[in-house]
Amino acid sequence: MNAKILVAAHKNYRMPEDDLYLPVFVGKELHPDVNQTFQGDNTGDNISVKNPHYNELTALYWGWKNLDVDALGLVHYRRYLTLGHSKDLSTILNRQQLDQLLKSADVILPKKRHYYIETNESHYVHAHEKQPLEITRQVIKEKYPEYLPAFEKVMKQRSAHYFNMMVMKKKPLNEYCTWLFAVLAEVEKQVDYSNYSVYEQRVFGFISELLLDTWLLTHPEYRTVEVNRVFLEKQNWPLKIAKFLQRKIIGHRD
Repeated sequence: MNAKILVAAHKNYRMPEDDLYLPVFVGKELHPDVNQTFQGDNTGDNISVKNPHYNELTALYWGWKNLDVDALGLVHYRRYLTLGHSKDLSTILNRQQLDQLLKSADVILPKKRHYYIETNESHYVHAHEKQPLEITRQVIKEKYPEYLPAFEKVMKQRSAHYFNMMVMKKKPLNEYCTWLFAVLAEVEKQVDYSNYSVYEQRVFGFISELLLDTWLLTHPEYRTVEVNRVFLEKQNWPLKIAKFLQRKIIGHRD
């Protein structure tokens, strides 16, 4: 299968040697001199200048609009899909494994991230500015009402496919991206993030993490399969848990 998995990166970093993977420097239009090796997200039809607000989605948009492939995926420079558990680039999903998975599935997803003590909605509100999520709900209700039941279901669940990581065949990818970027464009018209912190200005990237499952639930005709998600670097779990509990109690801080 003619497939590519985009590796979204905002700095120089080691990359897979497998040509299945295409490193994409996100926000290239804003940082033209940082990296001269990776593919920039600022060629052809692109939204590279929106990277501070759309995160890795500027890579997804670029790939969707500019690559002619049978399947397209998105991972991060430190997060990959894998059938194993090792924190090693040599064990991440390879072309043979991808082809095998796509024989019986239309979409490859990482295993869900679980928030055992709160819902996806309460987690979002504790971690981020609340208004954009409410605006997203209204946009879906008014312009895409057929997606509202799935959106509300995702909000009430305690797990989701986070990080905007996936591989999709061409047809579902085109349908998903057409819907996703249309929703975000409407939300963007109504959100004033000028006084948000630099972190919170990444708002549309954050919102999109809850829209993937919303779309998938509304389109059960597309078969999905889950694989492991591996983070290449060591994580400070005590600190992450402490921050999680802090947000739960007092909300997010700038």
